[in-house]
Amino acid sequence: MSLASGFESAEESPGFLLWQVTNRWQVAQRAALKPFDLTHVQFVLLAGLTYLQASGPVTQKTLAGMAATDPMMTSQVLRTLEGRGLVHRPAHPTDGRARAVAVTEGGRDLANRAVVAVEACDAAFFAGLGDGLGAFTAGLRILRQS
Repeated sequence: MSLASGFESAEESPGFLLWQVTNRWQVAQRAALKPFDLTHVQFVLLAGLTYLQASGPVTQKTLAGMAATDPMMTSQVLRTLEGRGLVHRPAHPTDGRARAVAVTEGGRDLANRAVVAVEACDAAFFAGLGDGLGAFTAGLRILRQS
């Protein structure tokens, strides 16, 4: 008995190909972030916070929304980053009931060093797309909205 798939082979399945590519990309990103002692999700939240903070106070909910991460997982990762002195939680300046999340100077420095490695990793990983990189990125933006 064979697999009841609508595809002749796995090479035709966009979901399966995406799975394989994602796994390879994650391996490459783990290697790029290893010198910084950051997981990819830690990097995403630290870099995202660094970026968002330039526009004013950031809530954990805003950060999770921008990163498309689960709020509970976001909270756990932020606690880890806080334990390392990379982020802190000051009082929110306009909402007395809320706490903001803010990057420390050390966290900002680490995010700025790590982003160089992450972007170099991405450039190398996606180089095979050549002139098709823009269309690929546009396709990812479309899928992100689904």
